[in-house]
Amino acid sequence: MPKYFVLIFVLYFALPAKAQTYLLSGRITDQKGNPVSFTSVYIRNTTYGTVSNEDGLYQFKLNPGTYNVVYRNVGYVERTEKITIGNQDERHDVKLIAQVFELKPVTVKASKDDPAHDIMKQVIAKRKYYLDEIKSYTCAAYVKGVQHLVKAPKKLVGKDVAHVLELDSTGKGILYQSESLSEFNFEAPDKVREFMIASKVAGENTAFSFNKASDLKANFYKNMFEIHGLSPRGFISPVADNAMTYYQYKLLGVSVENGHTIDRIEVIPKRKHDPVYRGFIYILEGDWRIYSVDLYLTKDNNLNFVDTLKISQQFVPVQDNYWMPESMQYTFEGNVLGFKFNGYYLAVYNNYKINVDFPQHFFNGQVMRIDSDANHKGNAYWTRNRPVPLTHQELRDYRFKDSVAAHKATPQYQDSLQRAKNSFTFLPYVLFGYNNFDREKNDVFHVHPLYETIFYNTVEGYGLNLNVDYTKALTYGRSFTISPDVKYGFAAKRFDANIHATYNFDPINQGYWYASFGSDIFDLSNAGTRSLFFNTLSTLLGGSNYVKYYHTQWGLLAYQRELANGILWFAQLSYANRQQLYNISFNHIFNSQAHYTSNNPLVDPKAPADDHTPLFPDNQALTFRTSLTFTFDQRYIDRPDGRFYEPTIYPNLRLNYRKGINGVLGSDVNYDFGSIDIYDDRLLFGLWGASAYRLTVGDFFNHKSLYFMDYNHFLGNQGTVFNPDIGNFHFLPFYTYSTDRAFIEAHYEHNFSGFFLNKIPGIRALKLEEIVGFNYLTEQTGRQNYSEFYVGLKRFFFRVDYGVAYAGNHRVVNGLRIFYGIK
Repeated sequence: MPKYFVLIFVLYFALPAKAQTYLLSGRITDQKGNPVSFTSVYIRNTTYGTVSNEDGLYQFKLNPGTYNVVYRNVGYVERTEKITIGNQDERHDVKLIAQVFELKPVTVKASKDDPAHDIMKQVIAKRKYYLDEIKSYTCAAYVKGVQHLVKAPKKLVGKDVAHVLELDSTGKGILYQSESLSEFNFEAPDKVREFMIASKVAGENTAFSFNKASDLKANFYKNMFEIHGLSPRGFISPVADNAMTYYQYKLLGVSVENGHTIDRIEVIPKRKHDPVYRGFIYILEGDWRIYSVDLYLTKDNNLNFVDTLKISQQFVPVQDNYWMPESMQYTFEGNVLGFKFNGYYLAVYNNYKINVDFPQHFFNGQVMRIDSDANHKGNAYWTRNRPVPLTHQELRDYRFKDSVAAHKATPQYQDSLQRAKNSFTFLPYVLFGYNNFDREKNDVFHVHPLYETIFYNTVEGYGLNLNVDYTKALTYGRSFTISPDVKYGFAAKRFDANIHATYNFDPINQGYWYASFGSDIFDLSNAGTRSLFFNTLSTLLGGSNYVKYYHTQWGLLAYQRELANGILWFAQLSYANRQQLYNISFNHIFNSQAHYTSNNPLVDPKAPADDHTPLFPDNQALTFRTSLTFTFDQRYIDRPDGRFYEPTIYPNLRLNYRKGINGVLGSDVNYDFGSIDIYDDRLLFGLWGASAYRLTVGDFFNHKSLYFMDYNHFLGNQGTVFNPDIGNFHFLPFYTYSTDRAFIEAHYEHNFSGFFLNKIPGIRALKLEEIVGFNYLTEQTGRQNYSEFYVGLKRFFFRVDYGVAYAGNHRVVNGLRIFYGIK
């Protein structure tokens, strides 16, 4: 990160420096002496301040002088203290008095409804004004998260839980805590850019994580507010345009704070299982703006991972009567498999600058940049710059985990860990393969798992496929991978060998070179059908040899890189010598009546399995292909370990071209193919969930000479397990509709995210998501149009669909399809 950003950030978390700053600290309690946690403490007429910790302790630095310090917490009377800072640190404890909201006539027109109804009508009428009021701003942000384990089983899978999670003997303690310091920039309507200069993390995150300022920028002036990771759909704001349909309001009283009249209003859902909040909202009367919120969600709202989530937010005036959040807090608790936990995420925003004129192209798609040194700030740095003091428990946990981390960083521990990880055990090898890692050379050697090594198909018989990967990590996120593969089919008595190499030379811009050459058995469909493992199972156990193969010797060179943000170019040149294969092996398990089909997918399925009807002659093909993918308004996070892309709200566009080059190196092919893909994986519809779609239009502008593997193939499916990615068919036979003519392919799917099932008692507890969709294909070949319609239910990585497929108006198949996280 440029050095001036660091300087700006330091200035944000300190008042204009004279020469020396001193610490103002203290403890905030109620009248009974109990700590008042998370109290906002700031200098009046500024947005410089802090928030007290769980024990009510606060601290921040000030230059010598006299200040009006404001202490404010929801439910307590705002208190202003005149404090003088001399030439030493100052401690100032404060007792807050519970706020009394008295019911009295309010300055709105009376109606038959509760007075809160008319107040909220005024607020809702000004929602759009306050949403658009501030065109841009910048501020400093401190984000802190803590997760506690309150109760846990002593043993899990035979292991001591307290030892594994590094807890005390009671099984309680801090699972995870994190802190970050950032500069946050915003420009309407939705441009953000954050520079994180410091980050500290200790422990394992077991619930959900908000580590950047934008995660905690809740804006209740928006009609809906999404909480990523906790719910598949958003929640309706109490001040949304349609809020009166979902909420009732009750005026609990009126109070006066610093000359402002504050209305305390209870927010009551009309239907408790709707995606709505409960709690309290405080309104600044006359301006009809939000003063603070104290809202929460429960299990009734179908939250994932947590049972209760409370959201607290306090606004303060910044300049020219603009009000902005001074602090934001999520507090949560939950119980999963006997693990009871709670915690919070807290954000403190300092030194707002409103309506900033950002430089041209400042918002360039990079929504966040994490400084390369962000994770290496020492304890002294955090002691100087942390605006919220640690509790004794948090400090103790940091010290303990820092000492553990220091021990784990020693060469002796790293060597022992490497030996343990590199040790070979049979069962993990069967399922996951074997890894051998060398930390000094920064490389890893991976042997593919046993279940991928032993295979069977009808053109090779039983066989062995030995595949290994060697990856070398280089500087600046670059890497090199080489993957040799040797294969032998016992029935065919054929030995094949090939090698693949990838050089990731520019990870920031998705740049890589790829090369491969050798011989192998390939699927006739270049779109892919079933993996070697699943085809082995379906062939031996189900008696269905779905995948059809051919033999090839080839060489290939490919290149990819972003030309500009959101414009990805890919190019590939390949040469191949291709031969048709026929079935020579007919083994099976359990199903002695199995009837394998010919390896020619175009012959009658009832033909003998050893049918030798030719599909194509031996041929050579020199092929060039290229594509341009446009991701509009592409946004990304730059971290020291690479670039990570955020979902875009716009459709993606891909232009594809493929050329069969004739006459060069004896190439027999001569064709030109082009297609256009338009797709979107998440098109939001508010409470109604989200849609995904893909539309592809393609044609062979020249098809003088091409062979079946050069056709355009589609992502079909045969068998009970299916791939749920948009663009895949549920029932389409793998090769039947492959074409060398024009076609149109369309896919649409909508996930209602529990909109209907959440209304059914008993069913809603399952938190199922309802899915409907269709797939469609039409071609110029004269075949009947193909279509599928399906409905499904989803929960996390498990999904069940029921669908019906038609050729024209004739139903050809129907049935269940399942997905369980393995493709």
